[in-house]
Amino acid sequence: MSCGCKTSGDSAHSCGPKKTANGCENVNTCGNSYKLSVFDWLSNINNPAPNRCDFVEVRFKNDRKSFYKNVNNIPLHIGSVVTVESSPGHDVGVVSLTGELVKIQMKKKKFSEESALKIYRQANQKDLEVWQEARKKEDGVKLEARKIAQRLSLEMKVTDVEYQGDASKITFYYTADTRVDFRQLIKDYAGAFRTKIDMKQIGFRQEAAKVGGIGSCGRELCCSTWLTDFRSVNTNVARYQQLSINPQKLAGQCGKLKCCLNYELDSYLDALSDFPSSSTTLETEKGKAFCIKIDVFKKKMWFAYVESSIAWYDFDIDLVKKLISKNKRGEKTLPLEELKQPETSIHTIDLIQENNVDRFEKKNRGNRNRNNQNKQHNGNQQGQGQKRNKPERTERSEKTENLNAHSGNQPKAQKQHPQQKAAVEKVAGSTDADKKPQNNPNKKKFKKKYPPKKDKNA
Repeated sequence: MSCGCKTSGDSAHSCGPKKTANGCENVNTCGNSYKLSVFDWLSNINNPAPNRCDFVEVRFKNDRKSFYKNVNNIPLHIGSVVTVESSPGHDVGVVSLTGELVKIQMKKKKFSEESALKIYRQANQKDLEVWQEARKKEDGVKLEARKIAQRLSLEMKVTDVEYQGDASKITFYYTADTRVDFRQLIKDYAGAFRTKIDMKQIGFRQEAAKVGGIGSCGRELCCSTWLTDFRSVNTNVARYQQLSINPQKLAGQCGKLKCCLNYELDSYLDALSDFPSSSTTLETEKGKAFCIKIDVFKKKMWFAYVESSIAWYDFDIDLVKKLISKNKRGEKTLPLEELKQPETSIHTIDLIQENNVDRFEKKNRGNRNRNNQNKQHNGNQQGQGQKRNKPERTERSEKTENLNAHSGNQPKAQKQHPQQKAAVEKVAGSTDADKKPQNNPNKKKFKKKYPPKKDKNA
């Protein structure tokens, strides 16, 4: 049995055995991220007044809430599913608030007690089954409604569909820039869905709240999580905060200016109250200077000459106030170049080295230097090994020559010209150099592999 605790009021959610006649036992954690959920901070306090509040706040799908009178004194708690009065028939909703806080909410929203409808009973099994079946049809009805509106070439968008608890009425929420003629549309809807049709136009911000999404800050949209009232946001809010008027950055998913621009507006207005007007001009000996930029956090103002606005000079607001008072007395101030005080450089130590662009390349540079050092070290060792092997080879060659001389196998020496002798020695040296790498004992000997001979007769 559904307790209706899910964020959208969908009946697909079920608390299982936790559902009781008093509502969901796990109300504090069930649907806590829903923007219409309410924390009753007076729930553990007994009412000192003898008269108990008979009104109850009930929420439905989307952001719809209303107040109902408990005429039958039914024991209700937050999360109880109730059947309430509607026109026509009845509707099914979830109790979101009880007790004395309901009176405060009614006073805040200016809801009259005389116009409050009554609660029939707690929802029974039959009411819940009809409610669940109606909720399952909403997605298909929404797609079919969009097709019908598109076939009639109406400039509108069906955002959401809501069935009444007894499935006797369908409410279509739509957005449109201009007025839409519904005469033929309502006839087609009534013929297709066989129920009473109700059309409600909503704004683009309400549409974004119903659809939901992720904002540019990386969090869920404020309008779909906790923001219930939408205040007007204009471009002056961005100008007060020194933001560039860029629609792509300042607009939200609804296409309007972001609601979060209003959050820090009061702080900026308080800070700007100490600043001189941004339209003030300074009379200097070199000419007139006007304000170009304001920095609220550093409490500085940038000025430039009217004739040459390329060079900017920043001054504290206290100095600017003194210059303005001097101009009011009819005196001209010194040129901006002379008024500009040299800034004292503050020496800071960055322990984390986040500002260093090459912080990611230090490890690679160290590895490269180590690799180069290892290569040089290995090359030196190989060179020393070759030098050590050279005298051994010469000794061996001398020994072989002596043995050949003693054995008598050496042919008779012929007289050679000294130039011929030098040429022979060079050739012998080159052959010895060619043979040296072959005599390296560390080298492995590989046998040459020849391809198999092809048979001519094949």
